[in-house]
Amino acid sequence: MSQVIQIEQLVDEQKIGWFNIWLLVWSFLTMFTDGYDIQALSYAAPELVRHWGIDRSSLGPVFSASNVGILLGAPLMGWLGDRYGRKVAIVTGCIIYGLSSLAMMAAHDLTQMFVLRAITGIGLGGLMPNTIALNSELAPKRWRATLVVLMFTGITLGSGMPGPAAAWLVPQHGWPVLFLIGGIVPLLVAVGVAFALPESVKFLAKFPARRAELLKLARRMRPDLSIAEDARFAMVTLATAGGIRRSDADPRALFAGGLGFITPLLWVCFCTVLMSNYFLNNWMPLLFEDSGLSVSQAALNTTLYHVGGTVGGLLIAVMLDRFGFVAIAALCGISIPFIAAIGQPGISPGMLEVASLVAGFGVLGAQFGNNASAGLIYPTSVRSTGVGWAFGIGRFGSIMGPIAGGILIAHHLPIDALFRAGAAPMLACVIASLVLTRLCYTRYGGLRLDDTPVTAAGATDGATRTAQV
Repeated sequence: MSQVIQIEQLVDEQKIGWFNIWLLVWSFLTMFTDGYDIQALSYAAPELVRHWGIDRSSLGPVFSASNVGILLGAPLMGWLGDRYGRKVAIVTGCIIYGLSSLAMMAAHDLTQMFVLRAITGIGLGGLMPNTIALNSELAPKRWRATLVVLMFTGITLGSGMPGPAAAWLVPQHGWPVLFLIGGIVPLLVAVGVAFALPESVKFLAKFPARRAELLKLARRMRPDLSIAEDARFAMVTLATAGGIRRSDADPRALFAGGLGFITPLLWVCFCTVLMSNYFLNNWMPLLFEDSGLSVSQAALNTTLYHVGGTVGGLLIAVMLDRFGFVAIAALCGISIPFIAAIGQPGISPGMLEVASLVAGFGVLGAQFGNNASAGLIYPTSVRSTGVGWAFGIGRFGSIMGPIAGGILIAHHLPIDALFRAGAAPMLACVIASLVLTRLCYTRYGGLRLDDTPVTAAGATDGATRTAQV
């Protein structure tokens, strides 16, 4: 009788070793380049205003252009990841936004920039859902949320890099140098990912034709096991409610089996946090300079926002595993008074730095929690699709954030009112995440998030099926 390997046990019983570290490193680098490209335009903006003689409020649509692309790219590339593999979608995304970032160097007007940034967004949209899905499916359950969030700290560190790059390089080389860096680095990362990043074992288990690849990856993941050549791989996956199975990557499955209220509330969390984050990300450098700060002081405070986000991400990595959406609600609540404090007239430099740091801690920490939770609550067959739709719908918030900022600035609102407006969406996230806490507690039998709901008796809810390869 041939050996039977249960995929869930293969993944969950592994010890953290070089396989997981290697996966984390390459996923981190992918997110690092993502974060840099998202933020690069904000630091090019002051130079564009000076050299092109444009009104700063006219940059609002260009700031939002990448999010328009992500709105389209996240669901599309999520589908690509569920259909052809997480690795294929990640490499494709890196190539798309690397090339479009290089093309930004030749842009001569805001229309060209809008188009190129939208293309950049399509590529960026492929990274987040597929890196989340890949890490969620290769990490043991006890470390899953932690490793996903650690991966996402690459975004905040990457988002903090255009500030120093602008301060050191833009005075000598002009704004195009920011996009030269933002184009070359992701193309190099794409080459590394193509050779170094593993595919998901849970994804490979769905395709008998890729059995040899699955066997090789299983042995690499679990060198402690002796896996025979003729071993059969079995995977238990959830069917939809009522025993009606949706096809792979079918968006309707995101509302089936008890997810009908969880999915839209998750989208509310994404929209609100991204609205605040992109409002702050895109307008802080210009608003800081308007308030009298030097270029270096503006860069310092914006960088502190992202440093705080990294700390918030590390904290949520621990809290999410234990407290679920309660942790997200807490970080959202913490951020509100500190976002408002950033714009207070007469605030001292030291207090401004503290406010920027804690605002990033709450906003970006909460977004890390949203990202990880989306990767935890959906089954393998629609995980990239579920995360992709969450990121895609969330882009409505990230599009509206910069545009709303431009409108408010055009109406000459004082800076303190602008930052109070930037804090308002976080209150909506507090409410939505508290409701999600209750729904998830009922579905999963506790605060900890999972892709396997339980009944009151603790049994797996819904029909199951076993796929063997």
